[in-house]
Amino acid sequence: MLRIFKVFVPASVIILLVCEAALLYGSYIAGVFLAQRFMDGPGFARFFMFEDHGFLRLAIVTATIMFGLYLNDLYERFHARSAVDLIQPICMVVGIAFLTQALMSYAVGGWIVPRYSMIFGSAIILLLFPLWRVAYSTSVSKAIAAERVLLLGSSETLAEVAKFLGERPTLGLNVFGFLDDGAGGDDPLPGIPRLGTVEDLANFRDHKPDRVVVGLAERRSQLPVEELLEWRFSGVVIEHAAQLYERTFGRVCTRDLRPADLIFSGELGPRHLSVAFQNLYCTLFAGVLLVAFSPVMLLVAIAVRLSSRGPVLFRQERVGKGDRVFTVYKFRSMAADAEAETGAVWARPDDPRITPFGRFLRRSRLDELPQLFNVLKGEMAIAGPRPERPEFVGKLSGEIPHYRQRHCVKPGITGWAQINYKYGDSVEDVAMKLEYDLYYIKNMSISLDAYIFFHTLKTMVLSRGAQ
Repeated sequence: MLRIFKVFVPASVIILLVCEAALLYGSYIAGVFLAQRFMDGPGFARFFMFEDHGFLRLAIVTATIMFGLYLNDLYERFHARSAVDLIQPICMVVGIAFLTQALMSYAVGGWIVPRYSMIFGSAIILLLFPLWRVAYSTSVSKAIAAERVLLLGSSETLAEVAKFLGERPTLGLNVFGFLDDGAGGDDPLPGIPRLGTVEDLANFRDHKPDRVVVGLAERRSQLPVEELLEWRFSGVVIEHAAQLYERTFGRVCTRDLRPADLIFSGELGPRHLSVAFQNLYCTLFAGVLLVAFSPVMLLVAIAVRLSSRGPVLFRQERVGKGDRVFTVYKFRSMAADAEAETGAVWARPDDPRITPFGRFLRRSRLDELPQLFNVLKGEMAIAGPRPERPEFVGKLSGEIPHYRQRHCVKPGITGWAQINYKYGDSVEDVAMKLEYDLYYIKNMSISLDAYIFFHTLKTMVLSRGAQ
């Protein structure tokens, strides 16, 4: 796996992106020459490509189609059983490209791709893309060399990682077996062959693993230090299960996390320069977004006022950086005095307190727009942990270890946990989202914030995860 924008991405996805960029771009270049051959006449291709910014125009169309593929999750679930399964999504994506070209013709007409070049190129894509995806799923991705992984131990963390890797062969980590430490019962790692015990490690050099992942259950087994040192100096990667857990899941494993791991970590914790830089670009970005979305916010405010009784804005106390309490602003999506009888409670699926228009606001995330004022006031950032209510913070801090550590940074309108996990309405959900929050704090940077914001746009377009 490669690390891009502080996010671990499988090599198979990177290769797929590069190959498909070439396939899409090449298809439209072929479309230009077909248009010359059958419709536009001699000299058209050379003039368009070299004198009329043709290379750049085709790049814009290619980027539009790849963005459409991303919105359809075709880079997260890229395995296809047959070409037929891909006909509908690729037709939709090509349709988006044509619509984008039509809109561009009104705004910047000189930068669109000529009609017949667009038609021929799109026809080639509709023919080749499904066949390419099936070929990549069945042959190319399997030909990419996978690391042979040996698991050492039987901890819960190691079992969770092993199951995850088994379900996602595209990550490029092939677990061929484990050595048991005797602490996980009869079948501690279901589906993974048991090759022996930890004491047998020295006998497994002939298996030639590329990586050994250590996940001894608690302290019931002694780490075979001498054998692991020999393996390490022979070129085998030795990795703790918590490290692999973080790379594969994109969150910090709190199950085995000890205070000493936080205290002596060389990475965990926001850097002063990163925080100062985030304050600067978040303020500038919030100002730009407020100007850009001001017409939308005005229309939403009118619609909220007309659709139900009560104020337009919803104000609520939340806990921010350094445990300081501030007032967060949102467009009201619930009935007025929704908690008058129940007190502070989490929203639930199909919550009856949510108004019909409020349900639309939550799905589209438009109710979050007034929080841009919180960003300008310095109380929030564009990305960060979700701010929680004071009534819940005291309870959650007592039940979830390290919960208060999420308050070392500003809360965000969106965040790493929000784009990777569903809305939390239980202590278990909050504990899971804390693992994502700690990952964000550990890797806090403008590149990660940009990735989060880009993915949030996808969430807003597709109306996912709201409650």
